[in-house]
Amino acid sequence: MAWNEPGGGGNKDPWSGRGGNQGPPDLDEVVRKLQDKLGGLFGGKKPGSDGSSSGGGGGGGVFSVPPGNFSKKTVGVILGVLFVAWLASGIYIIEPAERGVVLRFGAYAYTTEPGPHWHIPYPIESVIEVNVDALESLNHKASMLTKDENIVDVELTVQSKIGSPDLYLFQDQDPKKSLRDATETEVRTTIGGSKLDFILTEGRSAIADTIMERVQSLMDRYKTGLTVTSVNMQPAKPPEQVKEAFDDAIKAREDKERLENKAEAYANEIVPQARGEAARIVADAKAYRDKVIAESEGETSRFSAILTEYQKAPAVTRERLYLETMEQVLGESNKVLLDVEDGNSLMYLPLDQIIKQGSGSAGQPSAVGSSPRLSQDAAAPSPQRQISRERGSR
Repeated sequence: MAWNEPGGGGNKDPWSGRGGNQGPPDLDEVVRKLQDKLGGLFGGKKPGSDGSSSGGGGGGGVFSVPPGNFSKKTVGVILGVLFVAWLASGIYIIEPAERGVVLRFGAYAYTTEPGPHWHIPYPIESVIEVNVDALESLNHKASMLTKDENIVDVELTVQSKIGSPDLYLFQDQDPKKSLRDATETEVRTTIGGSKLDFILTEGRSAIADTIMERVQSLMDRYKTGLTVTSVNMQPAKPPEQVKEAFDDAIKAREDKERLENKAEAYANEIVPQARGEAARIVADAKAYRDKVIAESEGETSRFSAILTEYQKAPAVTRERLYLETMEQVLGESNKVLLDVEDGNSLMYLPLDQIIKQGSGSAGQPSAVGSSPRLSQDAAAPSPQRQISRERGSR
């Protein structure tokens, strides 16, 4: 019958066999019995009633150390080793892509950066390693109602990562579900506030940026600890019933943009030319103005000088002005001067040839005088002059 069963033998304990009415066994006695058993295993003799131990064959036993000394040293060493091992269990290393969240009695204490660290071992403190560089993708696809009451199919992907490990672990029960709900809400709000034409054409990038900002704002308000890194929106598709009409609208928009670009290129080419021509005309006008003003000022000065001289000698001034005027008039015209002794004679002069010869000689009007041929003709009497003289003599 076992020692702990009711009935016979129930008054003995498993250590000393003493009655159950005695107190708990002494620690020294337990250690001594353990020493005796170990001594028996190594060939020693069981100790006598006086607690001494002797080896077989009259020699000393293997464990001949007094029980008291053995128990104190052994227990101290064991406890020291266990304590050192317990302290060493608090050493941990955080990877570069991770952050360590330290809990003290189950409550958040602090966050550690990458590298080796130490914390008070379990059960006082514990560490949860959180990967903050891993990206999580959330795909969302649904049919939305636009501002102009059209239905459009929208598909986008939201990428996020853990920005604050402590908030991610303890503030929100399910951060991923919160992100999914916030994405759906903001997509409906943004698409519902935009027109279908804007969504299908140039508004895709702007809508994606707006959704990203609004979702991040909700994540910060809910304290989920998530950071939205990007929102990639696929090209929206119109309903199948009006797809052909929208394709025509997109083609017309492309033609419009092409014509606008062509017109802008032409404007960029012609405007600088027009500006240069305008600048040239303005410069010529300014030069002409300066020239006219200078000539006018010169004429004014000349007239003032002539007036002064006229007041001093009117007759001489009038004669000089007359001569200067005649010199100017005669100098700018073609003329032939004849110096003939008898003015009654009739001569034939090739005036047209003389004028052509004079104009083509040096490109300047001929001066007052006569050509050598004309001088010879004038010096020698011509047949016509002789005929005239003969008629006169008769």
